[in-house]
Amino acid sequence: MTIILALVAFLTSITSSWLAFPMTIAAVVATVVATWSVLDIWITRQVWRQRDGVVSEPSSTAYAGRRERMAEERVA
Repeated sequence: MTIILALVAFLTSITSSWLAFPMTIAAVVATVVATWSVLDIWITRQVWRQRDGVVSEPSSTAYAGRRERMAEERVA
């Protein structure tokens, strides 16, 4: 959408049409809105990652070591 608006603004400015100024303003506004939206999504995802922490699951080797310790504790 933003690229199309920029292209229309460029073409209308070449032809000296009265639509050149409104199309240029629309292209600038669309660019700002698109950039704001991407940054909002990116920052929100970063905040969620920091708030919730990294979700990690122990590997099978960690489970094996824990099973061995639990078995030793039961024997003792």
